[in-house]
Formats: sequence, C-alpha cells, structure tokens
Amino acid sequence: MNRKSWLATLSLVLLGLMLLAACNKETQSTSPTAAETKPVVTAAPVDPATAAAVSGTVKFDGPAPKPAKIDMSQDAACKGTNVAETIVSDDGKLANVFVYVKEGLGGRTFAEPTDKLMIHQQDCRYHPHVLGVMVGQTVQIMNDDATTHNIHPTPKDNREWNESQPPKAPPIEKSFAREEIMLPVKCNQHPWMKMYVNVVKSPYFAVTDKDGKFEIKNLPPGDYTLAFVHEKLGEQTQKVTLAAKDSKTVDQSFKP
Repeated sequence: MNRKSWLATLSLVLLGLMLLAACNKETQSTSPTAAETKPVVTAAPVDPATAAAVSGTVKFDGPAPKPAKIDMSQDAACKGTNVAETIVSDDGKLANVFVYVKEGLGGRTFAEPTDKLMIHQQDCRYHPHVLGVMVGQTVQIMNDDATTHNIHPTPKDNREWNESQPPKAPPIEKSFAREEIMLPVKCNQHPWMKMYVNVVKSPYFAVTDKDGKFEIKNLPPGDYTLAFVHEKLGEQTQKVTLAAKDSKTVDQSFKP
C-alpha cells in the first residue's frame, strides 16, 4: 500500500470513529435519566385484616320514563321482551349504573385477570346490558339465538372491530387494551341491540342490579373518588375515605 492509499484509509477510519462517538453522545443526551423515569408501582396484595368495602344504592329521583317499545318483527327468530333498556328503574332504584374507583389508587398497576367474562346474545338482546372489565381481560361473546348476529363495538380509544357470528358458532374472544367508559356495542343485523362495556385498570368496580345496589370489596384503606356513570344520565362522583376494615355506605341519585 502506497503512502496516499494508507492516508486515505486512515482518514476513513478516523471519520467513522468520530461519527460513532457523536451518535453515542446524542443517544445518551436523549435517553431518560433515572430521575426522569417514573417507577411503576405494582399493587401489593391487600391485607385481609385491613381490607375495606363500600356499597350503596343508586336511585332515580323522579318518575321512571315509560320504556320505549322495540319492533323486532324484521327477524322471526327474535323473541323476548321488546322494550328498550335505556333507563331501567323500579320503585326509584336505578339499574345498569357503572360504579368504579376513579381516583385514589395512585400509580398502582394490577395483573390482568385470568378468568373470562361472558356476553350472551339471547332473544336478540345483549346480556348483560352494562359490563365492567379490566384492561386486557378476555371477553367471550356467545350467540344463543337461532339467527346470525353482527357484533360491532364503536370505541373512541380502543380498536374498532365488526364480526358476524352465526347460530351455534364458537365464542368470539376479545380484549380491550385501553381504559374507556361506556364503550358502545351494537349489532348491525338488529339495530335495537345495544350494550356498553366499561374498561378500567383496576378490579374495583361494580354494576348496579335491578334494585340499584352495588358493592366494591377488598379495597385498601385510603381516600377515593367513586364515579357513577349511566349511559343516558351521565356521570356523578362522590369522595369516600375508608379506614382499615371499614364498610361504608355511599348512595347516589340521578335526576331525569
């Protein structure tokens, strides 16, 4: 190798080393430091000796509106009660209200549940009408009818999908990757079929039954904000402080 060739090769090697050093410096300057990185707080198991609970009744303050009638005559296979479930209230008690701990858990994270929740399509209706599920938890959709359904969630923050399910078909299994409250689900085959899925990060939630009652158990002591959400009547919140082994009652009412 002559002198000129040797000098050219050396120059290329030095240039490569300079570029590599610059890249390493840039990577170090843009990487988060230990102080900038927020640690993820994993929820410690709740001590049964200190676990608290909150329960109550959600009421409808006023005369219940008469349920709208549903015409199912377009499909001879559809049977059952033909009234809407927009507001289900009996004797002043409000069903289908999603109740969950909205604030107070800090940065705690919770493992995805291994048990599967189920949605049934029966008599051309969704059962349940309101469902609570954790992020990542598997939901099985079953078709118990003698007609084809078309399940179509229309989320804001999760992935939209739209799948047909013939009679006696295997369950459709899905999960939701992000929190979202009152995520609508419809059936493209039967436009009256509607339900709502509520996706949250913690196991602390409930749905009021036909008597307006709910219960959230196994909470660690702390200061919390409970949210009460209804598909038509919106959201209301209440604060509650739970001491060790507390069992408090928190009632809520919605106006027409």
